Amino acid sequence: MWSKESLFIGGKWVAPATSRVIDVASPSTEEVVGRVPEASAADVDRAVLAARAAFDTGPWPRMTPAERADVLVRVADGLAARADELTQLITSSSGLPITVTQLAHVMMPQFYVRHYADLARTTPLEEYRAGLTGKLHIRQAPVGVVGAIIPWNIPLLATAAKLGAAWAAGCTAVLKPSPETPLDAFVLAEICEAAGMPPGVLNLVPGGAEAGTALVAHPGVDKITFTGSTTTGRAIAEACGRTLTGYALELGGNAAAIVLDDAPIGDVAAGLVQSALAANNGQACIAQSRVLVPRSRAAELTDALAAAAREIRVGDPFDPATMVGPLITSRHRERVSDMVAAGRAEGATVCAGGGVPAGLERGWYFEPTVLAGVDNGMRVAREEIFGPVVTVIEVRDEDEAVAIANDTEYGLSGSVWSADLERAAAVGRRIAAGQIWLNDSFTLDPACPFGGWKNSGNGREGGPECLHEYLQTQTTFRPAERPQS
Repeated sequence: MWSKESLFIGGKWVAPATSRVIDVASPSTEEVVGRVPEASAADVDRAVLAARAAFDTGPWPRMTPAERADVLVRVADGLAARADELTQLITSSSGLPITVTQLAHVMMPQFYVRHYADLARTTPLEEYRAGLTGKLHIRQAPVGVVGAIIPWNIPLLATAAKLGAAWAAGCTAVLKPSPETPLDAFVLAEICEAAGMPPGVLNLVPGGAEAGTALVAHPGVDKITFTGSTTTGRAIAEACGRTLTGYALELGGNAAAIVLDDAPIGDVAAGLVQSALAANNGQACIAQSRVLVPRSRAAELTDALAAAAREIRVGDPFDPATMVGPLITSRHRERVSDMVAAGRAEGATVCAGGGVPAGLERGWYFEPTVLAGVDNGMRVAREEIFGPVVTVIEVRDEDEAVAIANDTEYGLSGSVWSADLERAAAVGRRIAAGQIWLNDSFTLDPACPFGGWKNSGNGREGGPECLHEYLQTQTTFRPAERPQS
């Protein structure tokens, strides 16, 4: 069993304040595969104070952006050098298929860190501007200490997307990984230490609600960045509002895929099965889980989706042939199962899946599931399922499809499928969401400013927009030069 006994605080591996530990269970075997210390509120306080000291008096914010970029490149190199180890840890703790882990969860974080290193070198942080009263000097400065609260479904990817930008901006950080998937964060801390990152720039405090609450409420934190549920995001926003702490929230989604009447059904089914059912075991905030299709083509698409869902190979996440592994916990599988049952009770038809796969009673597996005959008022259409379930909703026309797509509290992503790309793009502009895919549904790009509208959150990850999440503006007024007498 993989285990650690110390927390990483102030550049040192230190004993935690309590003897509490986090046992990390494999979603595929239900056995404990890792054990790490659980950070208490006292540990969080130590970590924030270390990050505060590193920001207020340490070298990191005072290094040139190019010097910080050099450290980030070494961190990315370290992630690449330890890719096999990270792949094993993330696969064992998350249940994600190993091929998905290798690409999206180990390789992609390297791209994000390198992207922010490039931005650090190329983004102007100072300018002079002419004003009515004289010359203005505009400077972008780091916001300070960042508290990063990471979800279980994209542990290393979310960490790289958030902290890569924060570090590039000159911030220091306290990282709280999810108790379900904390193992990779310890490897990252070792990599940062070996890369020469100054003490206190990264501080690691894995834990649950106690650690998260302490981090959000700590007066030494200047900004919270969080990925997770909308319910928790609201609570964080309320807590930050009381102290005027900055925050960036990447929250839930309930994306709609609008299938236009000219779309090639085979391509649509293949793409949506990948996004809504296979990607991340269906546990993705950008899953295109509501499929809006013209009535004239609904039966054709439903049959194609159901056939494709039945072909998805569900099983051992370490088998390269596996497309869908188990859900993260028994409790989460129960919730997904209850959602499907609620859909049935409200009149939806299960066209594929709907239960535990035969022969996979051990582990928290759930079949890729297609529900047809869904109305947008049903629970399965209103709530984020966060599992391998897709719902088919019939619409009269393009206008009704757009109206239903926008009839949700969420606004994270959406997609439009058509043989005419310009037509698809025009429809996409009518969808109230932060990301729109055309004839696609699950592309990641470090240059993309990723984030939501409405109750899907605020702020952006990726691109220069994310770098600016961790910068604040200072203006110096310079008096107009007086003519020489």
